Amino acid sequence: MAEDKVYPMTVDGKVKLEEELETLKTKTRAEIINRIKIARSYGDLSENSEYESAKDEQSFVEGRVKTIEHMLHYAEIIDNAGIDDDEVSVGKTVSFMEPGEEAETYTIVGAAEADPMSGKISNESPIAKGLLGHKLNETVTIETPNGNFDVKITDVKDNL
Repeated sequence: MAEDKVYPMTVDGKVKLEEELETLKTKTRAEIINRIKIARSYGDLSENSEYESAKDEQSFVEGRVKTIEHMLHYAEIIDNAGIDDDEVSVGKTVSFMEPGEEAETYTIVGAAEADPMSGKISNESPIAKGLLGHKLNETVTIETPNGNFDVKITDVKDNL
């Protein structure tokens, strides 16, 4: 992990990461330790799949704890105070449409809180990169690995 990388995020995104970290540290760790104790009681650890599974999960959780701590340490809360109301930026919800298609709406967030299934896309995604800095009613070209396409920005809302 790059020490100087900044993680832009909304206040809500930061709160969710803090809650996840608290759950991992207090509840999940204790559950895994209990699973390891139970698995050890089964005897021979060399052929104990329950023990191996619990140890693997413990490694995953510890890695996730370190990742979240790092992201929170380098978190930068998004502030759109100096940005025009109709300009697309991180933390705003933007609607756009391709000619002849229905409008799509996404909230642009930092990579740490991206969840495309919930309509939250990373500021590092091709769509967000193409929209950022543009304004309502502009037509912009989105560059993706599968080709380019033009969209018109039909709405911009500030969520902060």
